[in-house]
Amino acid sequence: MEQTVQHMLASAGSHISRLEVLEGPTGRRNWPDEVKAQIVAESFEPGVKVSAVARRHGLTPQHLTGWRRAAREGRLVLPSAGEESFAQLVVGDPRAAEHDDQCGCGAISIETAGIVVRVPVDISAARLGDIVRVLRVT
Repeated sequence: MEQTVQHMLASAGSHISRLEVLEGPTGRRNWPDEVKAQIVAESFEPGVKVSAVARRHGLTPQHLTGWRRAAREGRLVLPSAGEESFAQLVVGDPRAAEHDDQCGCGAISIETAGIVVRVPVDISAARLGDIVRVLRVT
């Protein structure tokens, strides 16, 4: 192969002082969302460096950081780790809830690990998702 390349360059009649050979894919690649999600989930593991994960998958750290931002904003769904977990939903007497509701505006109560968070019922889904993600980490 090397002799063929040298022969082609010599027969072209041009003087080439340097020839660079690129390995791996070049140009734009189209990554399926499932693959992106797996790579992003790997980058969120404790103690893992974004640059190391990016290098292992042939990405730039900036590219992976963009995918991580998309995951945090809910535009990229990450795979679940292990078993699915569900939150317990407790439906009680609405009249009793009115007495517990100190602001009188209606609220959603989220309780986890001894922490109770009350949010207004008209909270946006994105904001509620942010709160739940923070609670899941703690």
